[in-house]
Amino acid sequence: LPILKISRNAKLECLLNNNKNSDFCAPLTSFDWNEVDPNLLGTSSIDTTCTIWGLETGQIVGRTNLISGFVKTQLIAHDKEVYDIAFSRAGGGRDLFASVGADGSVRMFDLRHLEHSTIIYEDEFHRALLRLSWNKQDPNYLATFAMDGQEVIILDVRMPCFPVAKLSNHKAQVNGVAWAPHSSCHICTAADDYQALIWDIQQMPRPIEDPILAYTAEGEINQIQWASTQPDWVAIGYNNFMEILRV
Repeated sequence: LPILKISRNAKLECLLNNNKNSDFCAPLTSFDWNEVDPNLLGTSSIDTTCTIWGLETGQIVGRTNLISGFVKTQLIAHDKEVYDIAFSRAGGGRDLFASVGADGSVRMFDLRHLEHSTIIYEDEFHRALLRLSWNKQDPNYLATFAMDGQEVIILDVRMPCFPVAKLSNHKAQVNGVAWAPHSSCHICTAADDYQALIWDIQQMPRPIEDPILAYTAEGEINQIQWASTQPDWVAIGYNNFMEILRV
């Protein structure tokens, strides 16, 4: 995982590689930077592991602070490939993170107690779970979706194992999910059906039948982001286009 410094140009600061004895490194599937402690970041890999990295700023050489990285911990997180990792804002926002993988489970970890993890959800059909996203305002909730799945699953970590809601209006595979940065009850989903849908989930645990807003793109939407400092804007990517949508 390369760490770059952006000024006028992109400059490689350091390369995070925990396999020092070989040129081979298992492919990484995702990473997440801790928002509370910027010296921490996590990566997930197809080798069933998650790695938590620490970054250190060394002595100044010229006008540059040298950056180096080291492995704080590496753990076998799942029984199969791990596809995503994300830090939670709960408990101070530094020590808790979750991961999803090809074994169809969502697992939660605490950096202070890594001898065990908590399985908070397992897909009933054992489908691989591709992505997870924490609610930006209420860290009790997270969203995930399965490979080839047409629904987004909302979980409450206080009530593990059972979804508190399923968002099921997409007609093709879901590819992305993004929580509103300013509201705990709004979430946007995107899929191969060309649709970006915004949902209001405040009536949970009652079923959420329909989205409150919908946008149809000109292609299969493969990524979506909700602007953290400008919450009126959502970005989607499809084909070779990116569109900025006003909510």
